[in-house]
Amino acid sequence: MASPVESAVMKSTVLVAPVTALEFLGEDFLLTGEGPVLSVYSLQASPKEYASLNVLHNYRIHGIRPSRKHQFGERQFSNVISSESSVLDNDKEDIIVFGGKGVRLVRFSTGGRCLKLIGPLLELQDWVLDIHWLKKQPHPLLGISLAHNAVLLLDAESGNVLSFYSCVETCLLYSALMIGPNWDSLVLVGGTVFNQLVLWRPTGTKPDGQSQVERRLLGHTGVIFSLCYLEKSGWLASASDDRSVRLWSVGTLGGDAGCGEESPTCLRVLYGHQARVFCVRLAPNRVFSAGEDGACLLWEWGGEGKVGRTFRGHRSGGVRALAVSEESIGCKEGWMATGGADGGVRVWRVAEEKKDCEETQAETQLDLGFKGQGCPKVVLLVGEGESNTILVCTDQGEVYISLGDSWDVIWQGGAEFQSYCVMEITSIQVQNSDCIVWVCAVGNLNGGVQVFLVGQPGVGVLLRAGEGKVHSVLWAKGLFEGSWSWCLLASGSEGLVYRWTIKVTEDESGLHVQEETLLPFLLPPCAKRWLTAAVTLSQRKGLYLCGDRRGSLLLYTETEENDRRNEERTDLEEQETENNQTDHGRPLSPISTLYGVHGKQGVTSVCEYQDLCYSTGRDGSVRILTVEENVLKVRRVQRACRGMDWIEKVLFLGSDGPEVQEKLLNERIEKRTINRESASVAETRFVMVGFHSVHFIIWDPHRQEKLLSVACGGGHRSWAYKCPIYANTDPQAHTLGQGTLVFIKHGAVMASRSLASTETDVNGHTLKEGLHGRGISCVCHLGSLTKTGQFSELWEVFVTGGEDTTVGVLAISAESGTVKVLSVLTDHISNVRVLASIRRRETNEKGGDDDTSSLSSLVFSAGGRAQLQCYRLLIRLDEQQGQPVCQVTQIAGHRLDEQWERKRNRHKTVKMDPETRYMSMAVVHNGTECVLLALGCSDGAVRLFSVTESSRSVDMLWECFYHQRCVLSVATYKLEDSQDRKLLLLFSATTDGCISVWDLTAVLNSKASVSWQGPSAPFFSIPVHQSGVNALTISPRREMRQMKENVISLASGGDDGQLSLMHIKIDQKKQENGAVSLQLLAHWSVPLAHSSPLTGLCLLSSTLLVSTSPDQRLCLWSVNSDGLRPLKVLFSHTADAAGLWAWFGQEGGAWVVVCGQGLQLFQLTERKMDELHETVNRTVKEEERKKVIFPHFQGQNTDFNFVIYKLGC
Repeated sequence: MASPVESAVMKSTVLVAPVTALEFLGEDFLLTGEGPVLSVYSLQASPKEYASLNVLHNYRIHGIRPSRKHQFGERQFSNVISSESSVLDNDKEDIIVFGGKGVRLVRFSTGGRCLKLIGPLLELQDWVLDIHWLKKQPHPLLGISLAHNAVLLLDAESGNVLSFYSCVETCLLYSALMIGPNWDSLVLVGGTVFNQLVLWRPTGTKPDGQSQVERRLLGHTGVIFSLCYLEKSGWLASASDDRSVRLWSVGTLGGDAGCGEESPTCLRVLYGHQARVFCVRLAPNRVFSAGEDGACLLWEWGGEGKVGRTFRGHRSGGVRALAVSEESIGCKEGWMATGGADGGVRVWRVAEEKKDCEETQAETQLDLGFKGQGCPKVVLLVGEGESNTILVCTDQGEVYISLGDSWDVIWQGGAEFQSYCVMEITSIQVQNSDCIVWVCAVGNLNGGVQVFLVGQPGVGVLLRAGEGKVHSVLWAKGLFEGSWSWCLLASGSEGLVYRWTIKVTEDESGLHVQEETLLPFLLPPCAKRWLTAAVTLSQRKGLYLCGDRRGSLLLYTETEENDRRNEERTDLEEQETENNQTDHGRPLSPISTLYGVHGKQGVTSVCEYQDLCYSTGRDGSVRILTVEENVLKVRRVQRACRGMDWIEKVLFLGSDGPEVQEKLLNERIEKRTINRESASVAETRFVMVGFHSVHFIIWDPHRQEKLLSVACGGGHRSWAYKCPIYANTDPQAHTLGQGTLVFIKHGAVMASRSLASTETDVNGHTLKEGLHGRGISCVCHLGSLTKTGQFSELWEVFVTGGEDTTVGVLAISAESGTVKVLSVLTDHISNVRVLASIRRRETNEKGGDDDTSSLSSLVFSAGGRAQLQCYRLLIRLDEQQGQPVCQVTQIAGHRLDEQWERKRNRHKTVKMDPETRYMSMAVVHNGTECVLLALGCSDGAVRLFSVTESSRSVDMLWECFYHQRCVLSVATYKLEDSQDRKLLLLFSATTDGCISVWDLTAVLNSKASVSWQGPSAPFFSIPVHQSGVNALTISPRREMRQMKENVISLASGGDDGQLSLMHIKIDQKKQENGAVSLQLLAHWSVPLAHSSPLTGLCLLSSTLLVSTSPDQRLCLWSVNSDGLRPLKVLFSHTADAAGLWAWFGQEGGAWVVVCGQGLQLFQLTERKMDELHETVNRTVKEEERKKVIFPHFQGQNTDFNFVIYKLGC
């Protein structure tokens, strides 16, 4: 787009915003409100979105009211929680959608599964809090509750106002609920700003023509956000800012009963939420509530109102909408849905209430009744799927097996196995047979390892692992002599790990266990010298990945590689090897070592999955590794939630959802053919299994969600986890929270729930995946992905940083509206405020620059606690599914406080402020060896960093505290002339409204960059704004080079709402003092470009500028010789806009993405006049609006037909 034209069309294509309204249509459909968009999801076999429509334009949807669901004559339960009679026997459903001051009638066709607008958008003069369908012929009528304690009667089709009533108390309401069969007997329940509930009737007693308050409920200490009424029991529920839910007995409301009981009483005060409660729904003997803490609680009426279930499925920011289907209200198996501030939608199946169970699930722990001799020390699960067999080894050297409710001894080890033993089991296929048997290995203090069959304990063999203590026994499946066999590893004394291949054969006399001795492994010298984890690498013959108690990761191979390495050993190593010479042969040393990578507490597990290696440890992290030329390399580190420092293993999930693939660490190697190239890019989603204090935790790092929590006492005990059992057709196979933990506690064998339980009442579906819950602070566009073909789809790839301390990698398809979260990075400890990226070419990339099916970028993220992170991202389109997959490689990280701790004589210097934040970042120089970054800091400093990818290091080269106040934004400009002279300028802006320019040309000399001191002050400064400058942008260099003179366009936006544009001429001729000369050619300002601080600014070209602000306007400006001229203004549904990014697309036109409380993608295109007229005519009906005018006579009853004014489109 060379220049802006009047026919430019700017439209919204994708919106991710907090979900503020939910409603079920029977048991088959769910209606959601996200911003102004109404969407319909099918809840049948494969839940998915069927239709969506922009209904309320600039208003956010806060309520959805289907007609038949709220017709009083057909329901048993009231308004908000819907009815039992809403079975969709007709293929059309009329729906009223409201939010803000807007009301609109929509029709949903269940047969065609489409949404259709019925009539214009009705704009009232007051905020709408509730709408109630009233059954009256010949047209349905609507009762509308307004925010200033008033109600009006509206014709749903024509939009005519028929009646208007106002209460004598015209205070502001935060919530309202209308109850009654018709207008004459309607009762309004309002939650006032004074923390009270008031009940009054619009047509009730009116002395002096005013409607009086007939009931007043006191008790809340905060405003009331949500109300719900259950007619069958006469209960009224209220959710409040004071973190409580109150249940009131009010009797029958509406109709002849009026306002119910004369003296309503409070039945329950329910405290369980840790923050404000936004939503409440009622069912007989059950209460559903959801709030800002992100939890949805199901309260059981028995036991003084305890929490029966806790549903969590959203990131930080809380649950904004809650809906319960009619089957759930009838205490049958129905649906419950939650919508979060992260833009996600989750649904759960809620089972029928169990009246005979008074204990909550969180408090239930079963004693499995172990009564064997001695104290249990090791517990293991035998079998997979429906098998519930448990194996227990005691301190008396006996192994017990559970058979129903009884425990039987299957093996007795004698005196050598008493007081201490280690035990592991595995399943082995009998040679030349399809039979599977379970084999158990038990080690003792004297080097003995007994191997026997669980089903036939008499069949076994006794192995020797040296003379000392056997620290651990491990099973690993590998390729030996061309066939897959199980290898048993026993970690003995002096760092020797003994190995055998174990096979089970069968002849006429029965089953036999055969062993073959392999060369042992030798662990590196350390204090705690024993093996804790091992796995054979299926993709690389003869390689073992091991982890030891010191926290090191070790790579071993068979004799061929070690023969070469043994020749290179030093005399000291040769002497140690000779001292450790055993009957098993000369031990093998590791060929690659990552010493102490998991800290001093040790490695807990290692595994291989889809050509990647994963290791866990008691340092609270999972490391994803690759093996390149027999060398271990860490690709990236994934950390768990705060406080979860003990990670025991990982469980792998399906590629298209949390579908458990039944692959646990070290249990088996899945045999399947995979695309090696795609597999090397994509990282399979996984969850972390470990301990948080005294709780066993399953943590999903992708969703930042706790799937299971069991108070078992901590990790210093033997335990086993059983995955839930799912049928292939069971749609509830989407979470691990229904698994069972078996553990030893206080000498007893316990279980978190019954092993035979198949309950799935808290399993959930993810209809729409959420993003950041606490707001998106910054966004960066990486590039576009597309594949040539008949069904090619364009994906735009972004990186986002949020207030929830995470960095997300997203792929958005504007054509389908799909938002796919590729990866979530959790390395930051505070808010991520700024992002930057540069394109890098992959070393094995064959397509070159024209390859649009993959992209590689270096991404830099910075924010609170002066933390800087660098990642290498490789995104490609999957060959089979055609969807993008992402590979993340962690390059380096840097924190100022850690750098200060490493300084020499640091006691002589002033420690940096630990609250320092990086406010802005710009790429100064993109070199082949290193990248230079400039950062503006909250402590008044401008800092320059060098990031070297090859050495994975970040170094601070320069810092200057010239500004003495917060540096809000920085930008860079690099210029090269025909004589190959380089010029590098850094622009910095602060809270006093000044913009300064620094000359950093000298740092481009790589030889001098190490000793480069940097300037002590800027050479140019100019006051531009009255307060802080939030955004700086400079015109693209390629257009400036075409000019005869070096002139740049510098645009800035500030807290004062002003937009400024400057044309600056750069004189590269050095002055006498060696400085560069700048000349201000022109300066234009738009004082009120936005009505709030300008937070996002981007120059698409030298003639086109885009800006945004928390006033939710996206403005397009024309830049010419006369200054700035507004072209287009579009309303953005992203609240608290924090930034934007704009770029030109591959097929022409421009794109703009705005971030804040959500994310919105806009497309800017040029259209011909005939296409423009066609578009306008097509959207006339959608944009048709009517202003509804009604008087504000306080407390006066008014019956009339008002004139409705039609607004032009």
